[in-house]
Amino acid sequence: MFAYIIRRIFAAVVLLLVVSAVTFAIFFLLPRIAGETADQLAAQYVGKNPSPEAIAAVKKNLGFDQPLYTQYWNFLKGLVGGAEYKFGPDPVTCHVPCFGYSFKNHLEVWPELTKRIPITLSLAIGAAVLWLVSGVTTGVISALKPRSVFDRIAMGISLAGVSLPVFFTGALLLTVFSYEWPILDNLQYVGFGDDPIMWARNLILPWISLAFLYSALYARLTRAGMLETMSEDYIRTARAKGLVERKVVTRHGLRAALTPVVTIFGMDLGLLLGGALITEQVFSLQGVGAFAVQAIADNDLPKILGVTLLAAFFIVACNLVVDLLYALVDPRVRLS
Repeated sequence: MFAYIIRRIFAAVVLLLVVSAVTFAIFFLLPRIAGETADQLAAQYVGKNPSPEAIAAVKKNLGFDQPLYTQYWNFLKGLVGGAEYKFGPDPVTCHVPCFGYSFKNHLEVWPELTKRIPITLSLAIGAAVLWLVSGVTTGVISALKPRSVFDRIAMGISLAGVSLPVFFTGALLLTVFSYEWPILDNLQYVGFGDDPIMWARNLILPWISLAFLYSALYARLTRAGMLETMSEDYIRTARAKGLVERKVVTRHGLRAALTPVVTIFGMDLGLLLGGALITEQVFSLQGVGAFAVQAIADNDLPKILGVTLLAAFFIVACNLVVDLLYALVDPRVRLS
């Protein structure tokens, strides 16, 4: 088991290096292949109507006049050791981890991201708990009572949940509960440490909007897995040995059916932690997704680069956790 964990962690580190190389190639190599010069590439990091002095400073700070391998090494060194930029007599330091430095507003990207990460974390984790509990529970009950009234109603609602986009359900929830019936009006993010009750109150609508979409998928996935698992020979053997039905369902049936659910959950949570763009826009949450949208609108490449690296890290980290959870969910992983 210990060797399995070490292998997975090592694979995650290698994957992060690969992701950093691909990200570097997208922002620094592909424009060169497309024919852009070092001056043209540096001009994109400065803003509209940049002065020759600003272009020259950015070109020198980012090393666009150096070989690509040197640029990539400086790029990695900035992530783990920080970087220093010179625009005059006083150098500017980009502290560890240096996810980039915006040459348009002269701000480090990482401190800007740290202000928004708690919002995205609160949104993603709260919604994930809702959709996981509701989706798996609904799927299990539907599988135990196939073709029943509950099964038909639950799968019908699940089909609607999968079909309706977040911007529709989010706008509908806002219209009903914030405008028509002002039960949850004036929704603004409040930190959990400041007021846990207001934190939950102001995020309940975004949670429900996201959970309605994802729980529908998880209910159908769990139902399909449970129907297949409950017809296996070892389930009949467990019942023949006299195990109570609750243990047969939870310890043998559900545990085996959870493997694909855990896989999808890791991917979905990782993607949301990288920024729930639509949900944050609908509910005016200034999280990582809103930060990415604004960076794209401003064509601020260092900010886009920082968000890309952060999203990639979350996805790789969530997949690492999923790999480790496999050993707990499926005993065959531990035996192998």
